[in-house]
Formats: sequence, structure tokens, C-alpha cells
Amino acid sequence: MTSILLEVAGLARIKMLPGERHRERVVSFEEEARYLATAREPLASVGAVLVDTGMRPEECYRLRWEAITWVNGRNGTLLVTHGKTKAARRVLPMTPRVRSILEQRWKGAGKPQEGWIWGAPTQSGHMEPSSLKKQHRRALHDSTVRPFVLYSLRHTFLTRLGESGCDAWTLARIAGHSSISISARYVHPSKDAVLSAVEKLSRQRIGHSDNCADEKKNSAALLTA
Repeated sequence: MTSILLEVAGLARIKMLPGERHRERVVSFEEEARYLATAREPLASVGAVLVDTGMRPEECYRLRWEAITWVNGRNGTLLVTHGKTKAARRVLPMTPRVRSILEQRWKGAGKPQEGWIWGAPTQSGHMEPSSLKKQHRRALHDSTVRPFVLYSLRHTFLTRLGESGCDAWTLARIAGHSSISISARYVHPSKDAVLSAVEKLSRQRIGHSDNCADEKKNSAALLTA
């Protein structure tokens, strides 16, 4: 996949993927709180779901009630079915916040068994990017948060996930990436993480050596018995 270069503030160049022109913007926890506190519905709910799941906005808009399972895992799961590649189809665990948002919406809608979660009076029947543009602009203005696009909330989630120590393979599955090389950009092991990994391997080797020594002693004892 051909990458393109984006000049940022005339200071640094960041490699970007086609269609991901805002990957460099990571929303801080403080900015997230201010933004969501001033955002109106349904933007406040959509924004929280995006930053807690890492879904692409269009994946979130196309969620259906039949894709929600309340009993799986600790807080339930949701199935992402929309995507251009096979990797986009995936099951994501819900955080307590996401479950609370979706459960309240589900109960408010009369506990439907099927249908769009984010239904809207559009041609598709569900929310579209244009539906939230005005709300998003207003939320940015009222919260005084530095401008970002909704896709940045996905990037924010994946960045936080990488910083938490998540490996690239797991991150790729959660993100629905078609290539591990994309996920690897979010994973930057710290010096401490590298040392810890080597120490764990060393301990395994020591344990293995001790076990081998014990086995040899036991075998010798049996032969002399």
C-alpha cells in the first residue's frame, strides 16, 4: 500500500495511509472529558463508543441491535459486520461505559430485537457522517478543544491500546486491520518492556534447566535402586 507524506506545521513529516489523513491527532483524556461533556446527543454517545472501541465511524453508524450480545464477557460484546476487508468483521468487548450507553438506548427504544442502533431519517435509515457535523463543530467550539475529526477518536483508542502494552497481533484483531504492519505503528515497546520480556525468557530457561537436572537425578536414582 502506497503511503503519502503529510507536512505537519512545517516541522515534521509523518507517514500516512490513504484515507487516514488525521492519524497524528490524539485526543487527551482531559480533552475527551471536556468534549463529551459539551457534546449533544447522539454525538456524545457516538463519541464515547468510538473512543472506547476503536471502531471506524462508519462501522459504528451501521451497528444493529442483532449484533449486540449482552451476556458475553464481562460487559457483553458487539459484532462489527461492515468493512471493506475480511479483517473488518470482528467481535469487540464492550466497556462498562459502552454497555451503559447502548443498554439505555436499547431500553429507550423498547428493547428491539433488530434494526439500526443509530437510526436516522436518511436514505440508508441509519446515521451518516453528515448527521453529526454541526453537533461536532458546536462541541469543539463550546469545549475549546483543539479541532479533530471523529476518526481521531479511533486513532486515540488504538494509540492508548498500544501504549498499554498490547501486542501488534492483538491490536490488529481489535482494530480490524488487514495488515499487521498498520498495527505495528501503534506499538512502541518501552525499554522496560524489552528488559522485562528478556527477563521472563531467562526465568523460563532457568526453570527448564532445573527441571532437567531433577529429571536426571531421578533417573539415576532409579537405575541404582
